[in-house]
Amino acid sequence: MNERSDPLSPQPFSPEALRADPFLHLAGKLVPGGHVLPVRVYYEDTDFSGIVYHANYLKFMERARSDHLRLVGVVQGELFGEALAEAPGFAFVVRSMELQFVRPARIDDVLEVHTSPIEVAGASITLSQKVKRGEDLIVEGKVKVAFVAQGRARRIPDALRAAMKAALEEAPQP
Repeated sequence: MNERSDPLSPQPFSPEALRADPFLHLAGKLVPGGHVLPVRVYYEDTDFSGIVYHANYLKFMERARSDHLRLVGVVQGELFGEALAEAPGFAFVVRSMELQFVRPARIDDVLEVHTSPIEVAGASITLSQKVKRGEDLIVEGKVKVAFVAQGRARRIPDALRAAMKAALEEAPQP
């Protein structure tokens, strides 16, 4: 009997599976007010000049948002099931993004992507994201993610709303 068909083994994406995941440490760590994800810069992340290609910061930031959800207990597989029941044909979409490129990063740099919620509204979540190398700010951004179904904005599912509001309450206030 394989692991997936064994009714006693944890199901993929369940809280039990996350706790049993020997690679959960790769998801970064929760910190007061948010999440930090370390990212090493590889050759594939750079352009011909050896600098991180600007669009790759978007990938780093997306990974950080996903791992932030994972670590606050929002199991994406369960969230998708709940969202499908509440709003068939749903999607999370980046509604807006503001970025400031401050310094370059290069191959072999170890960066940290810091993610903190700014606002949890009816159909959207606004997050602050900073990419840093040590104390140096590399990129700073503000991302608004909206929840839509059948082409229209919809209320964010309760599980995600509760997790993000809890993180927001812990976030340092400006």
